Formats: sequence, C-alpha cells, structure tokens
Amino acid sequence: MQYRELHAWDLKPSEAIELQKTLQQQVRIEPLYAEVETVAGCDISFNKFSDRIYAGIIVLKLPGLEILERATVVTTVSFPYIPGLLSFRETPALLEVWKRLTKRPDVVMLDGQGLAHPRRFGIACHFGLLTGIPAIGCAKTVLVGKYREPDERAGSYSLMEHKGETVGAAVRTKDRVSPVYVSAGHLIDLSGAIALALRCARGYRVPEPTRQAHLLVNALRRDEGRQK
Repeated sequence: MQYRELHAWDLKPSEAIELQKTLQQQVRIEPLYAEVETVAGCDISFNKFSDRIYAGIIVLKLPGLEILERATVVTTVSFPYIPGLLSFRETPALLEVWKRLTKRPDVVMLDGQGLAHPRRFGIACHFGLLTGIPAIGCAKTVLVGKYREPDERAGSYSLMEHKGETVGAAVRTKDRVSPVYVSAGHLIDLSGAIALALRCARGYRVPEPTRQAHLLVNALRRDEGRQK
C-alpha cells in the first residue's frame, strides 16, 4: 500500500509539536458513508529505553472478523519517547508495514489517540492523513479529556470533553470491564468510530483489530528474544 510523504521525520521535539499544529488543519472529521467490509488493526511493541521497535498490521473482514492478511516489521527508531509525540516514534515503522500490505482496508484502527490529544493530532490523525484511509484511535488509557463513567453494560459510552470540546468517548465493550477510549482520527466522525469499535468487540475489553495486532507484535518480540 502507498502513502503520502508529507514531511521529514528527523525532527526535534519542538519541531514535531509545530508540525502537529500545522497538519491538524488538514484533518477531516466527517461521516463515513461507505460500508465497512474490512478493518485493519495497527500496533507496536517496544521498550521505552530501547531503540528497537516491533510493528504490525492485521487486516480483518467484517462481520466475522476473519484474518485476511498480516504483516510485520522489526526496525529501530530515533525519535525519543515523549507522551503526546509518540506518533513520531511509532508511525515510521507502521508505514513500513503498510507498504507490505496487499489488501487495502476500509478503515484503520490504531492503539492510540485521534482527536483526544492535546493538539488534536494523535497517531490516528497522523496515520490517517498519511495513508488517506479513515482512521480511528482506540486507546487503553486517557491522554486528555474528562468523562463520567458509562453504564456497566457493554455498548454504553460517555463523551470525553477537553477545553470545551468533545474529543472522544469512553466506550464499554464488555460488561463490567474498564472502557476503552475511542476518538476519530481522519475521514470518520465520532459516532462512526464508536459504532465500529463496538462492531469489532468480541468479548474482550480491546476490539479485535487492535487486540489481534497487539498479539501479533508481542509474539514477534518474543520470537526474536528466543532467537538471541
């Protein structure tokens, strides 16, 4: 799969922050009118004190979420581990994996933030903008935003607010389990992102695309460790 070369990656943290502010103006939040038949899950694994990174993307077919394709890359990173700027550490590796895919997904789900970010430009915004694919963030922790606890039943959610804006939603994917934090990234709106996250829930807290991607990269990391 191809992607756009929008900028260089050898940036200082201060330059990355300014670039986020600039690129955020290109993000489009809009309803997803086309039927979603395939969804890709993206994840990475790394030790924050190492420059080694394990990246993976897995493509699933709805409604059964059968695996159609998987791809991985093991590489090194140069950008430091800085919350709010993790996209600059993780995205280059994910783009290397993206180039290896043969099936173009309808939507991409990333383990991270979309608009629920201090500068409204999390990794889902960044990756969506680079690939031109509708993208959502589905995170396990909150970066910004306050919310009331949603009902304990699966399918319930509550909106997340930050500085007077709705930036995402705390979504309960399983009864009496902690919510995940869903936000629109690019070419999709929040209601569409929530609906897709719930559509991809299969009895676990984390929706199946990012759950499978997480298993994929962790297995890759373990396998390399055993070979040393």
